[in-house]
Amino acid sequence: MKKQTRTVSNCTLVILFLVFALTLPVVSNAQRTQKPVLHAKEWLAITGKPLAATSGARIFQQGGNAVDAACAMLATTCTMWDVLSWGGETQALIYNPNTGEVIGINALGVAPTGATAEFFLEKDMKYPPQYGPLAAVTPGTPGGLLTMLAEYGTMSLKEVLAPAMEMAAGYPIEAQAANSIERQKERIKKWKYSREIFLPHLGDEEREAPYPGEIFKQLDLLSTLQKMVDAEQEALAQGKSRKEAIYAAYDRFYKGDIADEFVRGVQEEGGLITKEDLANWKVYIEEPLHVNYKGIEVYKLTSWVQSPVMLQALNMLEQLDMGCMEYNSAKYMHALYQVMNLAFADRDFYYGDPYFPPAEPIKGLLSKEYAKERLKLIDWEKNSTNVKPGDPYPFQNEVNPYLDLIEKWNDEMSSAEPPRFDDDFEFPEGEEFYYGTTTVVTADKEGWIVSMTPSGGWIPAVVAGRTGVGLSQRMQSFVLKEEENPFNVVEPGKRPRATLTPTLALKDGKPYLAFAVQGGDSQDQNLLQFFLNVVEWGMNVQEACEAANINTFQLRGSFGDHEIRPGVMLIQEQTPPWVRSMLRKKGYRLEDSQRTSGPINAIYFDWKNGTMWGGSSNHGEDYGIGW
Repeated sequence: MKKQTRTVSNCTLVILFLVFALTLPVVSNAQRTQKPVLHAKEWLAITGKPLAATSGARIFQQGGNAVDAACAMLATTCTMWDVLSWGGETQALIYNPNTGEVIGINALGVAPTGATAEFFLEKDMKYPPQYGPLAAVTPGTPGGLLTMLAEYGTMSLKEVLAPAMEMAAGYPIEAQAANSIERQKERIKKWKYSREIFLPHLGDEEREAPYPGEIFKQLDLLSTLQKMVDAEQEALAQGKSRKEAIYAAYDRFYKGDIADEFVRGVQEEGGLITKEDLANWKVYIEEPLHVNYKGIEVYKLTSWVQSPVMLQALNMLEQLDMGCMEYNSAKYMHALYQVMNLAFADRDFYYGDPYFPPAEPIKGLLSKEYAKERLKLIDWEKNSTNVKPGDPYPFQNEVNPYLDLIEKWNDEMSSAEPPRFDDDFEFPEGEEFYYGTTTVVTADKEGWIVSMTPSGGWIPAVVAGRTGVGLSQRMQSFVLKEEENPFNVVEPGKRPRATLTPTLALKDGKPYLAFAVQGGDSQDQNLLQFFLNVVEWGMNVQEACEAANINTFQLRGSFGDHEIRPGVMLIQEQTPPWVRSMLRKKGYRLEDSQRTSGPINAIYFDWKNGTMWGGSSNHGEDYGIGW
């Protein structure tokens, strides 16, 4: 018994030391994080940019609830191109305090008419393109915003869009967006309406993009937003309800004159989207998935995004003895990497649009018994590069019709040579693995909570005619061959399996955490570790946002050429040399980055004191405001 007591004590000391060492930087004894915790009683608004958080604060100060504020922040981030636009996609989880329910919002666009696997294969493409008009699914963000506002908000569209419309009329553009335009200007020049908006100094100066701080005007977008507001106001004048009036704006965007110009502009650039594609598309209000992790109910969206990956990983990690694994030790990192690999192999084969056949085996994938079977495959001494999808069908009393595909799946990965490096190297910031997306997280004193990861239409985007709306690039997340993923083969009207994945967690029947992160395939990896940082390692919400994470690249990427990089692990640059050495012995190739935390934004609900704790990432320009 004494020996066991000493072991636990030593583990505790090591954990505390590593939490201290790897949660950067240590500013003082009182504050171990780069940013302070945000404490609030009335409301919190956290997102990717200061101006966007300010727009949420304005709505709260005008009496709006968390949904109203989230919609205003979404509109603002789209107008700022941070790092998305109005033609992208929106996915959200909303907690309704009146019913105690968590609600899923599916506002992901669909493949347009003519977007078949044969269409792209005949063009000698391995996947749908990464950029340009053929990369576009139908716009989802306007519909998602309008649906959330109509169903769960309290304010008018005119009030909620006011900050974004002021910005569209002209605002001082931030350096991140301005410099991204300059870097991507050769692509932007290919598209008529894009170059007119993004390159105000075209042909006149060496720098053709706006300068940081220059007033950036989007008058076509302003006109589009005004038309939506006009449709709402006309409906109100006719005696329609607030909800009906907001849906009048929805109809004008997807079925009216805005849709006419959008389609004309897309087709002028060579895109496929038709008027019927816009009119037939709709937002789904869904029941999200959830699993219980040690008494905490964790809610995620379903298989049209990668969200179940985190739930599958939690089911596996729940079986392990986390208490004495030592935070960010080689053993802990290895466990995370292997568990994530198993979950991502299932994602890469079984996830797709649940509104299209075949039906995803989601019940089996989230079975606790299935998690136990998957966990048996882990080699605790070394990394396995030949991780295949499992067979979840028996865990929902069905027979797997794809065993022949799974047998051959991943052959090219298992035989692939890992990248050869003489030593560790610094991971280049801004790689497409992390590119795009932002987060919006809000909460109010009435109990409304929103966790959102909008994305798509990032720079460089094709702008659709005189609408000012940038097109999504989400088509690239489809596959073209059944043997790669029979659930995610491109088809008109179908949603691609995206990476976007907000999270809500409840404990004892009450909200516990709301958190989200940008970063493509890394999203559920970083969210998983954030959650463990709070639940297993006792960090506060800001420490957990900034803490060092690892990432695996041993998965099929969701962008570009869907790259696979077996054995590559991203680690924080101050990871100790003895941990690096042990990881190399297990077969990993290590990449460094100064920050590996996400960026994550989050809210923790302190029921003892009746307050909220906000965490805003130190990774980029993320910002939160509370009261």
